Amino acid sequence: MTSAVNNNAGVCNIKQEFIIHKTEKNIEIISSENVAKRKFTEDNVDCDIKKAKNNENPCLGKVKKRGQNKARPKTYQDDKQNKPCPSIINVSSKEETKPCQYANCKFIHNYLEYLKIKKEDIGEECHVFNLRGRCPRGIACRFGSKHISDEGYNIVDDEKAKMWLEDTKNTMQSSLQIQLQKRKYDFSLAEKLVKALDDVRKAKKNDPNYDKNSVADDSEPKDKYSGTITDEDLIRLLPREKKDIDWKDKLYLSPLTTVGNLPFRRICKSFGADITCGEMALCESLLKGTKQEWALVKRHESEDLFGAQICGNNPFAITKVAQLLQENAELDFIDLNLGCPIDLIYKKGGGTAMMHRLPALETSVRGASSILHIPFTIKMRTGVYQDKKIAHTIVPKMREWGAALITLHGRSREARYTKMSDWEYIETCAKAAAPCPVFGNGDILCYDDYIQRKTLAPTVQGVMIGRGALIKPWIFTEIKEQRLWDISSTERFEIIKKFTNYGLEHWGSDTQGVENTRRFLLEWLSFLYRYVPVGLLERPPQKINERPPSYFGRNDLETLMASGNCSDWIKISEMLLGPVPEGFIFLPKHKANSY
Repeated sequence: MTSAVNNNAGVCNIKQEFIIHKTEKNIEIISSENVAKRKFTEDNVDCDIKKAKNNENPCLGKVKKRGQNKARPKTYQDDKQNKPCPSIINVSSKEETKPCQYANCKFIHNYLEYLKIKKEDIGEECHVFNLRGRCPRGIACRFGSKHISDEGYNIVDDEKAKMWLEDTKNTMQSSLQIQLQKRKYDFSLAEKLVKALDDVRKAKKNDPNYDKNSVADDSEPKDKYSGTITDEDLIRLLPREKKDIDWKDKLYLSPLTTVGNLPFRRICKSFGADITCGEMALCESLLKGTKQEWALVKRHESEDLFGAQICGNNPFAITKVAQLLQENAELDFIDLNLGCPIDLIYKKGGGTAMMHRLPALETSVRGASSILHIPFTIKMRTGVYQDKKIAHTIVPKMREWGAALITLHGRSREARYTKMSDWEYIETCAKAAAPCPVFGNGDILCYDDYIQRKTLAPTVQGVMIGRGALIKPWIFTEIKEQRLWDISSTERFEIIKKFTNYGLEHWGSDTQGVENTRRFLLEWLSFLYRYVPVGLLERPPQKINERPPSYFGRNDLETLMASGNCSDWIKISEMLLGPVPEGFIFLPKHKANSY
Protein backbone atom coordinates (compact mmCIF):
# COMPACT_ATOMS: atom_id res chain seq x y z
CA MET A 1 0.00 0.00 0.00
CA THR A 2 1.32 3.45 -0.86
CA SER A 3 1.51 6.23 1.65
CA ALA A 4 -0.25 9.56 1.24
CA VAL A 5 2.94 11.33 2.32
CA ASN A 6 6.49 11.13 1.11
CA ASN A 7 8.87 8.96 3.07
CA ASN A 8 10.72 11.90 4.60
CA ALA A 9 12.52 12.03 7.91
CA GLY A 10 10.21 13.06 10.70
CA VAL A 11 7.05 11.70 9.04
CA CYS A 12 5.22 8.75 10.55
CA ASN A 13 3.59 6.84 7.71
CA ILE A 14 -0.04 5.83 8.26
CA LYS A 15 -1.94 3.34 6.13
CA GLN A 16 -3.79 5.12 3.34
CA GLU A 17 -7.31 4.17 4.47
CA PHE A 18 -6.86 5.85 7.85
CA ILE A 19 -5.53 9.23 6.68
CA ILE A 20 -7.81 12.26 7.00
CA HIS A 21 -7.86 14.54 3.99
CA LYS A 22 -7.58 18.22 4.85
CA THR A 23 -10.84 20.07 5.40
CA GLU A 24 -11.82 23.44 6.73
CA LYS A 25 -10.71 23.69 10.35
CA ASN A 26 -12.09 25.56 13.35
CA ILE A 27 -10.28 25.96 16.67
CA GLU A 28 -12.04 26.97 19.87
CA ILE A 29 -10.62 28.69 22.91
CA ILE A 30 -10.35 26.03 25.60
CA SER A 31 -12.45 27.21 28.49
CA SER A 32 -15.59 26.11 30.30
CA GLU A 33 -17.76 28.34 28.10
CA ASN A 34 -16.95 26.59 24.82
CA VAL A 35 -15.67 23.08 25.37
CA ALA A 36 -17.89 22.00 22.50
CA LYS A 37 -18.34 18.81 20.55
CA ARG A 38 -15.98 18.57 17.59
CA LYS A 39 -16.13 16.43 14.49
CA PHE A 40 -13.45 13.79 14.26
CA THR A 41 -12.92 14.77 10.60
CA GLU A 42 -11.15 18.02 11.58
CA ASP A 43 -7.45 18.03 10.96
CA ASN A 44 -6.67 18.98 14.55
CA VAL A 45 -2.92 18.43 14.64
CA ASP A 46 -2.21 20.30 11.40
CA CYS A 47 -4.49 23.10 12.52
CA ASP A 48 -2.65 23.49 15.82
CA ILE A 49 0.69 23.65 14.01
CA LYS A 50 -0.64 26.27 11.60
CA LYS A 51 -1.96 28.34 14.51
CA ALA A 52 1.40 28.15 16.24
CA LYS A 53 3.13 29.41 13.09
CA ASN A 54 0.72 32.34 13.00
CA ASN A 55 1.82 33.27 16.53
CA GLU A 56 -1.35 31.93 18.10
CA ASN A 57 -2.16 29.19 20.58
CA PRO A 58 -5.30 27.07 20.10
CA CYS A 59 -6.00 27.27 23.83
CA LEU A 60 -5.47 30.88 24.78
CA GLY A 61 -5.17 33.00 21.65
CA LYS A 62 -2.07 35.15 21.14
CA VAL A 63 1.11 33.96 22.84
CA LYS A 64 4.82 34.05 22.10
CA LYS A 65 6.06 31.70 19.42
CA ARG A 66 8.89 30.29 21.49
CA GLY A 67 10.01 30.03 25.09
CA GLN A 68 8.36 28.97 28.31
CA ASN A 69 4.82 29.43 29.56
CA LYS A 70 5.83 31.94 32.21
CA ALA A 71 2.36 33.32 32.90
CA ARG A 72 0.20 30.21 32.72
CA PRO A 73 -3.24 30.85 34.21
CA LYS A 74 -4.47 28.67 37.04
CA THR A 75 -6.51 25.81 35.62
CA TYR A 76 -9.15 26.20 38.29
CA GLN A 77 -9.59 28.34 41.40
CA ASP A 78 -12.14 27.23 43.98
CA ASP A 79 -14.55 29.66 45.63
CA LYS A 80 -13.59 29.60 49.32
CA GLN A 81 -16.89 31.07 50.48
CA ASN A 82 -18.78 27.99 49.25
CA LYS A 83 -16.43 25.46 50.82
CA PRO A 84 -17.13 23.52 54.03
CA CYS A 85 -14.92 24.15 57.06
CA PRO A 86 -12.38 21.35 57.65
CA SER A 87 -13.97 20.87 61.08
CA ILE A 88 -17.15 19.40 59.52
CA ILE A 89 -15.80 17.58 56.45
CA ASN A 90 -14.80 14.19 57.85
CA VAL A 91 -17.20 13.71 60.78
CA SER A 92 -19.00 10.38 61.06
CA SER A 93 -21.25 11.11 64.07
CA LYS A 94 -22.37 13.85 66.44
CA GLU A 95 -19.81 12.65 69.02
CA GLU A 96 -16.95 13.38 66.57
CA THR A 97 -18.08 16.96 66.00
CA LYS A 98 -15.56 19.57 67.15
CA PRO A 99 -16.02 23.35 67.05
CA CYS A 100 -13.94 25.39 64.60
CA GLN A 101 -10.81 26.83 66.23
CA TYR A 102 -10.75 30.00 64.14
CA ALA A 103 -12.92 32.98 65.10
CA ASN A 104 -12.82 34.58 61.64
CA CYS A 105 -13.26 31.38 59.60
CA LYS A 106 -15.11 32.16 56.34
CA PHE A 107 -16.01 28.58 55.47
CA ILE A 108 -19.44 26.98 55.93
CA HIS A 109 -19.98 25.36 59.36
CA ASN A 110 -23.43 23.84 58.94
CA TYR A 111 -23.61 20.37 57.36
CA LEU A 112 -27.05 20.73 55.80
CA GLU A 113 -26.41 24.28 54.64
CA TYR A 114 -23.36 23.09 52.70
CA LEU A 115 -25.17 20.09 51.19
CA LYS A 116 -27.86 22.43 49.81
CA ILE A 117 -25.33 24.41 47.74
CA LYS A 118 -22.93 21.54 47.03
CA LYS A 119 -22.29 20.84 43.35
CA GLU A 120 -23.95 17.81 41.85
CA ASP A 121 -22.08 14.55 42.32
CA ILE A 122 -20.01 13.31 39.39
CA GLY A 123 -20.73 9.64 40.02
CA GLU A 124 -22.54 7.30 42.40
CA GLU A 125 -19.53 5.20 43.42
CA CYS A 126 -16.66 6.68 45.44
CA HIS A 127 -13.47 4.79 44.57
CA VAL A 128 -11.72 5.95 47.76
CA PHE A 129 -14.61 4.83 50.02
CA ASN A 130 -14.82 1.44 48.27
CA LEU A 131 -11.07 0.98 48.73
CA ARG A 132 -10.52 2.32 52.26
CA GLY A 133 -13.89 2.16 53.97
CA ARG A 134 -13.72 5.88 54.80
CA CYS A 135 -13.42 8.79 52.40
CA PRO A 136 -11.22 11.54 53.92
CA ARG A 137 -13.07 14.18 51.88
CA GLY A 138 -16.33 13.29 53.63
CA ILE A 139 -19.25 15.53 52.74
CA ALA A 140 -17.10 17.44 50.23
CA CYS A 141 -16.59 14.29 48.12
CA ARG A 142 -17.94 14.64 44.57
CA PHE A 143 -18.77 10.90 44.51
CA GLY A 144 -20.21 10.81 48.01
CA SER A 145 -23.88 9.91 47.60
CA LYS A 146 -23.37 6.47 49.20
CA HIS A 147 -21.19 7.58 52.10
CA ILE A 148 -22.96 10.81 53.16
CA SER A 149 -25.98 10.47 55.47
CA ASP A 150 -29.08 12.68 55.31
CA GLU A 151 -27.85 14.48 58.43
CA GLY A 152 -24.57 15.37 56.70
CA TYR A 153 -22.31 12.84 58.40
CA ASN A 154 -19.59 10.81 56.69
CA ILE A 155 -20.56 7.12 56.71
CA VAL A 156 -17.73 4.70 57.59
CA ASP A 157 -17.37 1.02 56.70
CA ASP A 158 -15.64 -0.05 59.93
CA GLU A 159 -14.53 -3.44 58.62
CA LYS A 160 -12.73 -1.99 55.58
CA ALA A 161 -11.41 0.99 57.54
CA LYS A 162 -9.71 -1.30 60.09
CA MET A 163 -8.10 -3.39 57.36
CA TRP A 164 -6.83 -0.37 55.42
CA LEU A 165 -3.13 0.47 55.85
CA GLU A 166 -1.71 3.77 54.61
CA ASP A 167 0.03 3.12 51.27
CA THR A 168 1.80 6.47 50.80
CA LYS A 169 5.04 7.24 52.61
CA ASN A 170 7.19 10.33 53.13
CA THR A 171 4.38 12.68 54.09
CA MET A 172 5.88 15.69 55.84
CA GLN A 173 4.97 15.94 59.52
CA SER A 174 3.80 19.30 60.87
CA SER A 175 6.51 19.23 63.56
CA LEU A 176 9.19 18.97 60.87
CA GLN A 177 7.62 21.79 58.87
CA ILE A 178 7.66 24.07 61.93
CA GLN A 179 11.32 23.23 62.60
CA LEU A 180 12.26 24.08 59.02
CA GLN A 181 10.19 27.25 58.87
CA LYS A 182 11.70 28.52 62.14
CA ARG A 183 15.20 27.37 61.08
CA LYS A 184 15.51 25.19 64.16
CA TYR A 185 16.53 21.97 62.36
CA ASP A 186 20.01 20.76 63.29
CA PHE A 187 22.16 20.81 60.14
CA SER A 188 25.46 21.01 62.03
CA LEU A 189 26.63 17.67 60.60
CA ALA A 190 26.12 18.79 56.99
CA GLU A 191 27.63 22.24 57.62
CA LYS A 192 30.69 20.79 59.33
CA LEU A 193 31.18 18.29 56.51
CA VAL A 194 30.95 20.90 53.72
CA LYS A 195 33.38 23.21 55.54
CA ALA A 196 35.82 20.31 55.97
CA LEU A 197 35.60 19.44 52.26
CA ASP A 198 36.08 23.09 51.31
CA ASP A 199 39.20 23.25 53.49
CA VAL A 200 40.63 20.18 51.78
CA ARG A 201 39.91 21.59 48.33
CA LYS A 202 41.40 25.00 49.13
CA ALA A 203 44.47 23.45 50.72
CA LYS A 204 45.12 21.40 47.60
CA LYS A 205 44.51 24.42 45.39
CA ASN A 206 47.11 26.44 47.34
CA ASP A 207 49.67 23.64 47.21
CA PRO A 208 52.30 24.61 44.56
CA ASN A 209 52.81 20.91 43.77
CA TYR A 210 49.11 20.41 43.05
CA ASP A 211 47.83 20.57 39.46
CA LYS A 212 44.96 23.08 39.56
CA ASN A 213 43.42 21.64 36.40
CA SER A 214 42.94 18.26 38.01
CA VAL A 215 40.35 17.22 40.54
CA ALA A 216 40.83 15.88 44.02
CA ASP A 217 42.50 12.49 43.85
CA ASP A 218 41.23 10.02 46.38
CA SER A 219 44.45 8.03 46.04
CA GLU A 220 46.40 10.77 47.85
CA PRO A 221 47.29 10.08 51.49
CA LYS A 222 44.44 11.04 53.77
CA ASP A 223 46.78 12.49 56.38
CA LYS A 224 48.43 14.92 53.99
CA TYR A 225 46.41 17.83 55.39
CA SER A 226 45.68 16.47 58.85
CA GLY A 227 45.67 19.07 61.57
CA THR A 228 43.24 21.42 59.82
CA ILE A 229 40.44 18.91 59.24
CA THR A 230 38.59 17.53 62.24
CA ASP A 231 36.05 15.40 60.35
CA GLU A 232 38.30 13.26 58.16
CA ASP A 233 37.37 10.08 59.99
CA LEU A 234 33.70 10.86 59.48
CA ILE A 235 34.21 11.59 55.78
CA ARG A 236 36.20 8.41 55.31
CA LEU A 237 33.87 6.07 57.22
CA LEU A 238 30.43 7.04 55.96
CA PRO A 239 30.75 5.66 52.39
CA ARG A 240 31.49 2.20 53.80
CA GLU A 241 27.99 2.01 55.22
CA LYS A 242 26.21 2.61 51.92
CA LYS A 243 23.26 0.51 50.86
CA ASP A 244 24.14 -1.49 47.75
CA ILE A 245 21.77 -1.51 44.74
CA ASP A 246 22.07 -3.84 41.76
CA TRP A 247 21.55 -1.48 38.80
CA LYS A 248 22.23 -4.05 36.08
CA ASP A 249 19.64 -4.14 33.24
CA LYS A 250 17.05 -2.15 35.15
CA LEU A 251 14.36 -0.06 33.43
CA TYR A 252 14.35 3.38 35.04
CA LEU A 253 11.38 5.76 34.74
CA SER A 254 12.79 9.24 34.33
CA PRO A 255 11.97 11.88 36.98
CA LEU A 256 9.51 14.00 34.98
CA THR A 257 8.49 17.47 36.13
CA THR A 258 4.68 17.81 36.53
CA VAL A 259 3.82 14.65 34.60
CA GLY A 260 5.96 12.26 36.68
CA ASN A 261 3.56 12.45 39.63
CA LEU A 262 2.78 9.59 42.00
CA PRO A 263 -0.36 8.32 40.16
CA PHE A 264 1.56 8.21 36.87
CA ARG A 265 4.46 6.36 38.50
CA ARG A 266 1.97 3.79 39.82
CA ILE A 267 0.77 3.23 36.24
CA CYS A 268 4.36 2.67 35.05
CA LYS A 269 5.11 0.33 37.97
CA SER A 270 2.13 -1.81 36.97
CA PHE A 271 3.66 -2.15 33.49
CA GLY A 272 7.09 -3.21 34.75
CA ALA A 273 9.23 -0.15 35.51
CA ASP A 274 12.02 -1.27 37.88
CA ILE A 275 13.18 2.11 39.24
CA THR A 276 11.08 5.20 39.88
CA CYS A 277 12.09 8.66 41.01
CA GLY A 278 10.12 11.63 42.30
CA GLU A 279 9.79 14.86 40.35
CA MET A 280 12.64 17.35 40.65
CA ALA A 281 12.42 19.09 44.04
CA LEU A 282 14.23 22.37 44.69
CA CYS A 283 16.63 22.26 47.65
CA GLU A 284 15.74 25.80 48.67
CA SER A 285 12.02 24.97 48.94
CA LEU A 286 12.62 21.68 50.77
CA LEU A 287 14.72 23.50 53.37
CA LYS A 288 11.91 26.02 53.87
CA GLY A 289 9.40 23.25 54.53
CA THR A 290 7.21 24.09 51.53
CA LYS A 291 4.34 21.58 51.39
CA GLN A 292 4.11 21.53 47.61
CA GLU A 293 7.80 20.66 47.31
CA TRP A 294 7.68 17.95 49.97
CA ALA A 295 4.75 16.37 48.11
CA LEU A 296 7.23 15.53 45.33
CA VAL A 297 9.08 13.19 47.71
CA LYS A 298 5.98 11.08 48.49
CA ARG A 299 6.33 7.41 47.68
CA HIS A 300 3.69 4.76 47.00
CA GLU A 301 4.19 1.32 48.53
CA SER A 302 4.35 -0.25 45.05
CA GLU A 303 7.56 1.70 44.32
CA ASP A 304 10.03 -0.87 45.62
CA LEU A 305 13.11 0.95 44.28
CA PHE A 306 12.44 4.66 44.67
CA GLY A 307 14.54 7.80 44.89
CA ALA A 308 14.05 11.54 45.25
CA GLN A 309 15.58 13.95 42.77
CA ILE A 310 16.91 17.25 44.11
CA CYS A 311 18.19 20.37 42.38
CA GLY A 312 20.37 23.00 44.01
CA ASN A 313 23.12 25.47 43.19
CA ASN A 314 25.43 25.28 46.20
CA PRO A 315 27.08 22.54 48.33
CA PHE A 316 25.52 23.64 51.62
CA ALA A 317 21.94 23.39 50.31
CA ILE A 318 22.54 20.06 48.54
CA THR A 319 24.30 18.43 51.50
CA LYS A 320 21.72 19.73 53.97
CA VAL A 321 18.87 18.34 51.87
CA ALA A 322 20.68 15.00 51.63
CA GLN A 323 20.86 14.88 55.44
CA LEU A 324 17.24 16.08 55.79
CA LEU A 325 15.78 13.48 53.43
CA GLN A 326 17.85 10.66 54.88
CA GLU A 327 16.57 11.45 58.36
CA ASN A 328 12.92 12.08 57.45
CA ALA A 329 12.03 10.02 54.37
CA GLU A 330 12.14 6.39 53.22
CA LEU A 331 14.31 6.47 50.10
CA ASP A 332 16.54 3.99 48.28
CA PHE A 333 18.68 6.69 46.67
CA ILE A 334 18.90 10.44 46.13
CA ASP A 335 19.54 11.86 42.66
CA LEU A 336 21.12 15.22 41.84
CA ASN A 337 19.73 16.99 38.76
CA LEU A 338 22.46 18.34 36.48
CA GLY A 339 20.28 18.23 33.39
CA CYS A 340 17.47 20.75 33.97
CA PRO A 341 17.58 23.16 31.00
CA ILE A 342 14.99 25.77 32.05
CA ASP A 343 16.15 29.36 32.51
CA LEU A 344 14.73 29.69 36.03
CA ILE A 345 17.15 27.01 37.28
CA TYR A 346 20.05 27.58 34.88
CA LYS A 347 20.43 31.32 35.59
CA LYS A 348 20.72 30.62 39.30
CA GLY A 349 23.58 28.20 38.72
CA GLY A 350 21.62 24.97 39.12
CA GLY A 351 20.79 22.16 36.69
CA THR A 352 23.08 22.08 33.66
CA ALA A 353 24.87 25.22 34.90
CA MET A 354 26.50 23.12 37.65
CA MET A 355 28.46 21.26 34.96
CA HIS A 356 30.50 24.46 34.46
CA ARG A 357 30.95 25.07 38.20
CA LEU A 358 33.24 22.16 39.07
CA PRO A 359 34.45 23.35 42.52
CA ALA A 360 30.84 23.70 43.75
CA LEU A 361 29.87 20.45 42.03
CA GLU A 362 32.76 18.55 43.57
CA THR A 363 31.95 19.69 47.12
CA SER A 364 28.23 18.99 46.54
CA VAL A 365 28.77 15.42 45.34
CA ARG A 366 31.45 14.63 47.95
CA GLY A 367 29.33 16.13 50.73
CA ALA A 368 26.06 14.42 49.83
CA SER A 369 27.65 11.04 49.01
CA SER A 370 29.62 11.12 52.29
CA ILE A 371 26.70 11.99 54.54
CA LEU A 372 24.30 9.43 53.02
CA HIS A 373 24.07 5.72 53.77
CA ILE A 374 22.04 5.30 50.58
CA PRO A 375 23.49 5.78 47.06
CA PHE A 376 23.85 9.31 45.70
CA THR A 377 23.28 9.37 41.93
CA ILE A 378 23.65 11.96 39.16
CA LYS A 379 21.50 12.76 36.13
CA MET A 380 23.16 15.01 33.57
CA ARG A 381 23.19 16.10 29.93
CA THR A 382 26.09 16.09 27.46
CA GLY A 383 26.76 19.74 28.27
CA VAL A 384 25.31 23.19 27.88
CA TYR A 385 26.17 23.73 24.20
CA GLN A 386 25.48 21.31 21.37
CA ASP A 387 28.95 21.66 19.84
CA LYS A 388 30.81 21.53 23.18
CA LYS A 389 30.15 18.21 24.87
CA ILE A 390 31.86 18.05 28.23
CA ALA A 391 30.20 15.13 30.05
CA HIS A 392 33.08 12.77 29.18
CA THR A 393 35.47 15.03 31.14
CA ILE A 394 33.19 15.14 34.20
CA VAL A 395 31.99 11.53 34.62
CA PRO A 396 35.42 10.15 35.73
CA LYS A 397 35.51 12.84 38.43
CA MET A 398 31.99 11.90 39.55
CA ARG A 399 33.20 8.37 40.17
CA GLU A 400 36.05 9.67 42.34
CA TRP A 401 33.77 12.05 44.23
CA GLY A 402 31.42 9.24 45.30
CA ALA A 403 28.56 9.00 42.77
CA ALA A 404 26.96 5.54 42.81
CA LEU A 405 25.27 5.87 39.39
CA ILE A 406 25.39 8.35 36.51
CA THR A 407 22.51 8.76 34.07
CA LEU A 408 23.38 10.58 30.86
CA HIS A 409 20.71 12.19 28.70
CA GLY A 410 22.33 12.22 25.25
CA ARG A 411 21.40 15.83 24.43
CA SER A 412 22.74 19.23 25.45
CA ARG A 413 20.84 21.99 27.20
CA GLU A 414 20.90 23.97 23.96
CA ALA A 415 19.36 21.09 21.98
CA ARG A 416 16.50 20.48 24.45
CA TYR A 417 14.53 17.85 22.46
CA THR A 418 15.19 19.13 18.93
CA LYS A 419 18.10 16.72 18.27
CA MET A 420 18.35 12.96 18.51
CA SER A 421 20.01 11.55 21.61
CA ASP A 422 23.69 10.72 20.94
CA TRP A 423 24.09 7.14 22.16
CA GLU A 424 27.60 6.79 20.74
CA TYR A 425 28.65 9.63 23.02
CA ILE A 426 26.81 7.94 25.90
CA GLU A 427 28.99 4.87 25.27
CA THR A 428 32.13 7.06 25.35
CA CYS A 429 31.06 8.43 28.73
CA ALA A 430 30.13 4.99 30.08
CA LYS A 431 33.67 3.77 29.33
CA ALA A 432 35.17 6.90 30.89
CA ALA A 433 33.12 6.46 34.06
CA ALA A 434 33.87 2.74 34.56
CA PRO A 435 33.57 1.03 36.98
CA CYS A 436 30.80 3.47 38.04
CA PRO A 437 27.56 2.26 36.36
CA VAL A 438 26.06 4.52 33.68
CA PHE A 439 22.48 4.58 32.39
CA GLY A 440 21.60 5.99 28.97
CA ASN A 441 18.56 8.17 28.28
CA GLY A 442 16.85 9.37 25.12
CA ASP A 443 14.61 8.35 22.19
CA ILE A 444 13.44 4.91 23.31
CA LEU A 445 9.82 4.24 22.28
CA CYS A 446 9.78 0.47 21.66
CA TYR A 447 11.70 -2.76 22.14
CA ASP A 448 13.55 -2.27 18.80
CA ASP A 449 14.80 1.14 20.00
CA TYR A 450 15.94 -0.46 23.26
CA ILE A 451 17.96 -3.15 21.48
CA GLN A 452 19.43 -0.66 18.99
CA ARG A 453 20.58 1.72 21.76
CA LYS A 454 22.00 -1.12 23.84
CA THR A 455 23.96 -2.25 20.77
CA LEU A 456 25.31 1.27 20.24
CA ALA A 457 26.23 1.56 23.92
CA PRO A 458 27.00 -1.94 25.28
CA THR A 459 28.81 -0.55 28.34
CA VAL A 460 25.68 1.10 29.79
CA GLN A 461 24.13 -0.94 32.58
CA GLY A 462 20.54 0.13 32.02
CA VAL A 463 18.26 2.66 30.36
CA MET A 464 16.14 5.54 31.59
CA ILE A 465 12.87 6.21 29.73
CA GLY A 466 11.04 9.54 29.88
CA ARG A 467 8.92 10.70 26.92
CA GLY A 468 8.59 7.09 25.72
CA ALA A 469 6.81 6.22 28.98
CA LEU A 470 4.55 9.28 28.72
CA ILE A 471 3.53 8.40 25.17
CA LYS A 472 3.05 4.69 25.95
CA PRO A 473 3.54 3.63 29.59
CA TRP A 474 3.25 -0.02 28.51
CA ILE A 475 6.72 0.35 26.92
CA PHE A 476 8.20 -1.37 29.99
CA THR A 477 6.04 -4.45 29.30
CA GLU A 478 7.04 -4.39 25.61
CA ILE A 479 10.75 -4.36 26.48
CA LYS A 480 10.48 -7.10 29.09
CA GLU A 481 8.32 -9.30 26.88
CA GLN A 482 10.28 -8.38 23.72
CA ARG A 483 7.22 -7.58 21.64
CA LEU A 484 5.26 -4.77 20.02
CA TRP A 485 1.85 -4.39 21.67
CA ASP A 486 -1.04 -3.30 19.45
CA ILE A 487 -3.00 -2.08 22.45
CA SER A 488 -6.69 -1.36 21.87
CA SER A 489 -8.39 1.97 22.58
CA THR A 490 -10.49 0.27 25.28
CA GLU A 491 -7.36 -0.93 27.06
CA ARG A 492 -5.85 2.55 26.79
CA PHE A 493 -9.01 4.09 28.23
CA GLU A 494 -8.85 1.67 31.16
CA ILE A 495 -5.30 2.94 31.85
CA ILE A 496 -6.62 6.50 31.90
CA LYS A 497 -9.47 5.43 34.18
CA LYS A 498 -6.97 3.79 36.55
CA PHE A 499 -4.93 7.01 36.56
CA THR A 500 -7.99 9.06 37.58
CA ASN A 501 -8.72 6.65 40.43
CA TYR A 502 -5.12 6.91 41.61
CA GLY A 503 -5.41 10.68 41.30
CA LEU A 504 -8.54 10.78 43.48
CA GLU A 505 -6.71 8.70 46.09
CA HIS A 506 -3.70 11.02 45.97
CA TRP A 507 -5.20 14.51 45.52
CA GLY A 508 -8.64 13.88 47.00
CA SER A 509 -12.17 13.36 45.72
CA ASP A 510 -13.54 16.81 46.57
CA THR A 511 -13.82 19.54 43.92
CA GLN A 512 -10.20 20.67 44.37
CA GLY A 513 -8.93 17.09 44.19
CA VAL A 514 -11.03 16.33 41.11
CA GLU A 515 -9.70 19.41 39.31
CA ASN A 516 -6.12 18.63 40.31
CA THR A 517 -6.58 15.12 38.92
CA ARG A 518 -8.07 16.60 35.74
CA ARG A 519 -5.20 19.04 35.33
CA PHE A 520 -2.52 16.35 35.64
CA LEU A 521 -4.51 14.02 33.38
CA LEU A 522 -4.67 16.74 30.71
CA GLU A 523 -0.92 17.32 31.01
CA TRP A 524 -0.39 13.60 30.44
CA LEU A 525 -2.84 13.53 27.50
CA SER A 526 -0.67 16.20 25.81
CA PHE A 527 1.86 13.36 25.42
CA LEU A 528 -0.45 10.35 25.27
CA TYR A 529 -2.14 11.48 22.04
CA ARG A 530 1.21 11.14 20.22
CA TYR A 531 0.95 7.36 20.32
CA VAL A 532 0.03 5.90 16.92
CA PRO A 533 -1.66 2.47 17.14
CA VAL A 534 0.52 -0.30 15.71
CA GLY A 535 -2.27 -1.56 13.42
CA LEU A 536 -2.41 1.82 11.63
CA LEU A 537 1.30 2.02 10.80
CA GLU A 538 2.67 1.12 7.37
CA ARG A 539 6.06 0.22 8.80
CA PRO A 540 5.96 -0.33 12.57
CA PRO A 541 7.36 0.48 15.05
CA GLN A 542 6.68 4.19 15.57
CA LYS A 543 9.74 6.41 16.13
CA ILE A 544 9.73 9.09 18.80
CA ASN A 545 10.67 11.96 16.47
CA GLU A 546 8.09 11.21 13.76
CA ARG A 547 4.83 13.17 13.46
CA PRO A 548 1.90 11.40 11.82
CA PRO A 549 -0.51 13.08 9.42
CA SER A 550 -4.04 13.46 10.81
CA TYR A 551 -5.77 10.11 10.84
CA PHE A 552 -8.88 8.17 11.81
CA GLY A 553 -8.67 5.42 14.39
CA ARG A 554 -10.26 2.02 14.07
CA ASN A 555 -13.16 3.26 16.23
CA ASP A 556 -14.44 6.58 17.56
CA LEU A 557 -12.56 6.28 20.86
CA GLU A 558 -9.24 5.64 19.10
CA THR A 559 -9.91 8.64 16.85
CA LEU A 560 -10.65 10.84 19.85
CA MET A 561 -7.44 9.72 21.54
CA ALA A 562 -5.44 10.65 18.43
CA SER A 563 -6.56 14.28 18.53
CA GLY A 564 -3.93 16.91 19.30
CA ASN A 565 -6.56 19.47 20.25
CA CYS A 566 -7.03 20.49 23.88
CA SER A 567 -10.82 20.41 23.68
CA ASP A 568 -10.74 16.70 22.82
CA TRP A 569 -8.45 15.98 25.78
CA ILE A 570 -10.98 17.77 27.97
CA LYS A 571 -13.75 15.60 26.50
CA ILE A 572 -11.81 12.51 27.59
CA SER A 573 -11.42 13.94 31.09
CA GLU A 574 -15.16 14.68 31.25
CA MET A 575 -15.95 11.01 30.59
CA LEU A 576 -14.38 10.21 33.97
CA LEU A 577 -14.40 13.41 36.02
CA GLY A 578 -17.59 15.11 34.91
CA PRO A 579 -18.01 18.49 33.19
CA VAL A 580 -15.32 21.11 33.67
CA PRO A 581 -16.32 23.80 36.19
CA GLU A 582 -17.12 27.39 35.35
CA GLY A 583 -13.97 29.45 34.85
CA PHE A 584 -11.87 26.43 33.79
CA ILE A 585 -8.84 27.19 31.58
CA PHE A 586 -6.11 24.80 30.45
CA LEU A 587 -2.79 25.53 28.78
CA PRO A 588 -0.45 22.53 28.40
CA LYS A 589 2.80 23.09 30.26
CA HIS A 590 4.82 20.84 27.97
CA LYS A 591 3.43 21.99 24.63
CA ALA A 592 6.83 22.09 22.94
CA ASN A 593 7.93 23.20 19.49
CA SER A 594 9.60 19.80 19.07
CA TYR A 595 7.93 16.40 18.93
